[in-house]
Amino acid sequence: MIASFAVFIMLAGLGVVGFTYFSTNVVLPDQIPLPQSTTVYTSDGKGLVAKLGNENRTLITNSQMPQHVRDAVAAAEDRNFYRHSGVDYKGIARAAWNNFTDGDRQGASTITQQYARNAYESLEDDTYARKVREAIFASKLNDEFSKDEIMENYLNVIYFGRGAYGVEAAAQTFFGKPASKLTVGEGAVLAGMIKQPEKTATHNGYDPATSPEDAKARWDYVLDGMVAEGWLDAAERPTEYPEVKPPAEGGNGFGVATPRGNVINYVRAEMEQWGLCTNTGAEGKQPSCVDALRTGGYKITTTIDNKMQTAMEKAARAGTKGSVLDGQPENLMAAGVAIDPKTGRVLAYYGGESGGDLDWAGKNTVGGVLSGGHPPASSFKVYTLAAAIDAGISVNSLWDATPFTPEGYENRVYNAGRNATCGKSCTLDESTVKSYNVPFFHVAEQIGPDKVIGMARQAGITTMWTDNPVKPYNLLAEKPEDLAPRHFDRVVGYGQYPITVLDHANGLATLANDGVFHQAHFVLKVEQKDDKTGEWKVVGGTGEKLDGQQRIRKEVTDEVTAVLRQIPRASGAALSGGRPAAGKTGTWELQDTRNNSNAWMVGYDDNLATAFWVGSADPDEPAILNKNNGNIGGSDLPADLWKRFMDEALDGAPKSDLPQITGVGDDTAGNGEPPEPEEPDCGLFGLFCDDDDNDDDNGGNNNGGNNNNGNNGGNNNGNNGGGNGGGNGGDIGFPPPPNGGTERPGRG
Repeated sequence: MIASFAVFIMLAGLGVVGFTYFSTNVVLPDQIPLPQSTTVYTSDGKGLVAKLGNENRTLITNSQMPQHVRDAVAAAEDRNFYRHSGVDYKGIARAAWNNFTDGDRQGASTITQQYARNAYESLEDDTYARKVREAIFASKLNDEFSKDEIMENYLNVIYFGRGAYGVEAAAQTFFGKPASKLTVGEGAVLAGMIKQPEKTATHNGYDPATSPEDAKARWDYVLDGMVAEGWLDAAERPTEYPEVKPPAEGGNGFGVATPRGNVINYVRAEMEQWGLCTNTGAEGKQPSCVDALRTGGYKITTTIDNKMQTAMEKAARAGTKGSVLDGQPENLMAAGVAIDPKTGRVLAYYGGESGGDLDWAGKNTVGGVLSGGHPPASSFKVYTLAAAIDAGISVNSLWDATPFTPEGYENRVYNAGRNATCGKSCTLDESTVKSYNVPFFHVAEQIGPDKVIGMARQAGITTMWTDNPVKPYNLLAEKPEDLAPRHFDRVVGYGQYPITVLDHANGLATLANDGVFHQAHFVLKVEQKDDKTGEWKVVGGTGEKLDGQQRIRKEVTDEVTAVLRQIPRASGAALSGGRPAAGKTGTWELQDTRNNSNAWMVGYDDNLATAFWVGSADPDEPAILNKNNGNIGGSDLPADLWKRFMDEALDGAPKSDLPQITGVGDDTAGNGEPPEPEEPDCGLFGLFCDDDDNDDDNGGNNNGGNNNNGNNGGNNNGNNGGGNGGGNGGDIGFPPPPNGGTERPGRG
């Protein structure tokens, strides 16, 4: 009975196979469609941000694929490849018996079958009927094409992990070289990953970065197979596992190896928020966001404005002819973010040359540690100023700008090489425009550093780092009074602690929008094709939510803007056509040197809020010097970047009617002193003053000589203090405060 049943099944199977075989029309390889890809567009639905699923693939020919690489792939996936007719019937029988007896489920797919499965969408399901069709396709392919042609097409199609499709992309992704330059050992590494390129809920995969032991075992299996098949001399078998590049930070690198690539990492984050996929590798029914974007067939429209994005790339890319960084030292890196204040839409974003590398404008996870912030220096004073005004302090209040040594510090706090001629009588307005640091230390001390952090959080700053040890703190998860002064001391008033460029731009957007906060976001809508109609339909639960929150009083933001509108012109960054705009520079010094390490220019009008940062991408060369070996400050390259971008981005936009200073608040709140009254101008020989006044003046002059000397002495002392600071490199030098934090030198 068993034998009869087996014969029946075989005859029925042969009938199905025969029918399928003769009814199948094999498509030539150059006509074979690839799996559905995802296309990501700019806000107009026309400009391309990235094409995912088939972009990180470079087709190469057999002549560019070393023989040892082809042999390694055959040893890993199909050792009978050169002997069978496209289908390994012995393997199928062995797998069928194993599956029938409840052993491990096996597919017994040859390289030709795998190629057919990757090439034909109709072979994507996991059923025995599919396996029959797959075998027929494989057999027909084997009849139509040579083994070399099949191997060539297979190696151009197969997925290797980390977003790399095809052996050329894989060679670049894992070893930073073309496939033609791969060594035997490196080729074996790539071949070994094909079976399971990425981690799943049930398997760690064979990427050496996530599963080094399994990857090494798989590598040995491949090399042993090459030796066994006679494709590799045993004496030439590699013994040392090759060094593989670590996974690119901030993304998987597929389709994102462009200056727009970092946008995709934010798209993935928002897709995870909507529950479409997961970026954490957590077990469950959700696919990984990598797979969802690679094979989901989505059409995603982002907030990115194609014109503005192009303008930002042209201005900020070091390798672009005519950019602000063109011809400057190679270690310099720029990052910029532009946001629509009224919606929170990110209109332009530049964090580097590839979404698979470090994102200099946002957050990165390096070795499991969150990183990415840069000391904002004086550009952070916009939040301190807002906090002061919110606390009832007038911008006309007077503050002492004299360098001094705070209690608990070994060194004095300086004005970073600036000579505060106003001495002990500096208004908060003047201290902001001229970027004196000492008054902002006093402001933070008076209102409390927690109030400064609270204002920054309300504006849009989500993360701030301490610097020794370097540790991120989520401002949204912890109360400001718990963070300061314990972790963030009074120097927060002038921007010691790192934040991201994206957060800074979001904070500026809130100030520009009369204190109404919108969360910065990158996705307008996500669509998929309807399987039945073929029409694009918005995926449920996705899309932007424009629910602004009034977080800062308009009275406060108006006064902040009124002060900041004076700065672009003072920094040489006045916008073309007399367009009003608010701005602030910032420069942070490199510890224990006269050089700088971070420089900023940030600003906004009613239409656009933009933040630019310039720093070093080379940890061995942290100083930022221009091509003439001069220090780069906020009013240098960052101001040039900001002005160039804003001029182009705002071309055609209406000019903003920015507010004027009102002086609202208490003008006696500062710790400064009223300036000495100016002596009246009596003209030549005192002819224009009456006798009584002359008598008083003469007496006053006798006494006032001393006063003048005293004033001069006071000014000289104050000036000398600033001069000494400049002579010492303009450092705001100070040791760790009592709470255990560590301060670093800074500049305005």
